[in-house]
Amino acid sequence: MWTLSTSGDGAYHHGDLRRSLIAAAQALLRTGGIEAVTLREAARQAGVSHNAPYRHFPSREALLAAVAAEGFRILHRAQADAAEGAAPADRLKAFGRAYLRFAAEDRASFRLMFGGALDPADHPELAAVAKRTYGALESVAGDDATPGTGFVGRDALRAWALVHGLAHLVADRQIDAAEAEACLS
Repeated sequence: MWTLSTSGDGAYHHGDLRRSLIAAAQALLRTGGIEAVTLREAARQAGVSHNAPYRHFPSREALLAAVAAEGFRILHRAQADAAEGAAPADRLKAFGRAYLRFAAEDRASFRLMFGGALDPADHPELAAVAKRTYGALESVAGDDATPGTGFVGRDALRAWALVHGLAHLVADRQIDAAEAEACLS
């Protein structure tokens, strides 16, 4: 994941500190929840000084926003991969199933991304990647929308509301992913 190398003066340099801090924060999030994620603990996990994270993240919230953005990237890739292997008529269902699997497999990231702890308006990178992820849903919903209705956005919102509600039930362990996926058939 990261490597330490020495320069000629004996000082240590981190290979990709930003990425390593995000990975450390993801691990902290998954094992201890949002409360467990601190800059100091992420630094300790990454093997750097407690001041090193400030080079990339001015605050704990900025680190959490980067973790949430990475969650959206993972979700986006999972949905794109699922849709790529599906027949055109089944792409929207494939998107939904990927969303449900993400919520089941990474409950902590799902809750961070959608739990309201972060305002995307305060974090441009997070806002952009969340918008891109939703835009992919709009595109797929548009492929499945009734031609000429003009309700692509509404179709995407309806699809998202259904799957998101099911995903919350999955993330909260009220139902399992298989039950939720059966609702998409």
